[in-house]
Amino acid sequence: MQRRKFLAAPLGAGLLQAQAGAPKRAFIDLRYFKMRNGRQVERTTNYLQKGWLPAAGRAGIGPVGFFSAVVAPDSPFILSLASYPSFAAIEAAHDKVAADQEFQAAFEEFNSMAETSYERMENSLLWAFPSMPAVEPPPQTPGRAARLFELRTYESVNEKASLRKVKMFEDGEAGIFRRLGMMPVFFARSIIGPNQPSLSYMLSYDDLAARDQLWRNFGADPEWQKLRAQPGLSDAEIVSNISNEILRPLAFSPIR
Repeated sequence: MQRRKFLAAPLGAGLLQAQAGAPKRAFIDLRYFKMRNGRQVERTTNYLQKGWLPAAGRAGIGPVGFFSAVVAPDSPFILSLASYPSFAAIEAAHDKVAADQEFQAAFEEFNSMAETSYERMENSLLWAFPSMPAVEPPPQTPGRAARLFELRTYESVNEKASLRKVKMFEDGEAGIFRRLGMMPVFFARSIIGPNQPSLSYMLSYDDLAARDQLWRNFGADPEWQKLRAQPGLSDAEIVSNISNEILRPLAFSPIR
């Protein structure tokens, strides 16, 4: 019964379409390791760097990234981002990880019954927008400092409002970000996780001062002002809550 209800819903239909020959769009796993003390941070960092990241590479998972909070609720935490090219690839990759003996040793140590590595683990699965079907890590140049990242989530009162906000990004808002130099990493809808319906996106900046200036530029942009003034596209009509986190990549994060 639950399976039939899920497949009858709009997102269930979308997943079937994704598996039936539609253009591939990445699935993005955002996983929070929420911790209480430094020893938990140390254990989780060691596991992700020396256990999960090498195993993800061997299993073909990527792009991947690992982030800690600069300004965000519920810190300390580590956020893991893992991208898969298709829904079927998730199962295939996790089968490879399950058979990876080197990873399993790291998994057993991390999940020791004698010492907790985190207080709570939470994750969401997102599906990339058609206009940005894959995660796009910022370009890397030798010796440059790590960038600052921002993860923003827009909740809506219902599915119709959320789809309208997606279309607003597709039709212009995401393009304004790019034109202004805000460097999107992904845009995606949540299909499994809390606070639905919602969409999330990640932007990258050179530093906090650049971030603040870019948002000022965005707020004053004539194209943005015109777009948001269209009937049915005001935040009051299609967005019920906006939350954001300012993040820094960990030293071993491939996305940085």
